[in-house]
Amino acid sequence: MIDKIFTPEIKAKADALVARYETKRASILMILRLVQDYHGYVSPEAEAAVAEYLELPQIDVHEVVTFYTLFHTKPRAKTEFHVCRTLACSLLGAGKIVKHLEKKLGVKEGEVTADGEFCFDQVECLGACEIAPMLQITEGEYVGDLTPAKIDSLMEDIKSGKMDPYKKKQKVSV
Repeated sequence: MIDKIFTPEIKAKADALVARYETKRASILMILRLVQDYHGYVSPEAEAAVAEYLELPQIDVHEVVTFYTLFHTKPRAKTEFHVCRTLACSLLGAGKIVKHLEKKLGVKEGEVTADGEFCFDQVECLGACEIAPMLQITEGEYVGDLTPAKIDSLMEDIKSGKMDPYKKKQKVSV
């Protein structure tokens, strides 16, 4: 199973990451991020492979995966909308944006649209209160001063190719 998750490319990068730390265990976050970047999410099989690679009990890896919100345990959409839910955004309408996304996409928070294109969730402060309410697209661009009409326009731009939601996405580098 480890060979299915740890391709030669991932293994080489993982080896380089582990070499940076005093113990293998200390690299767990970086290794999990590497696996997620390559496979799109951290499956139970990936958790087992990481545990085997790092010589840890599988429960230790599972605890890390389920503790940190940056790890996904199921496939995600191509485009993710991360809506800020903290004070400034909440006061300025983030709840309305979430309700609009539910209606527009036809899914609840954390679910993926049938075509696999979109999903949304609520996250803690993204540090852009001056453009509240706001969201982050996938792991890149921030969009603020949100309204339902702006959400609709944003989705059309993504679908038509006018906007590339992947342009700022960062992968783990070694």
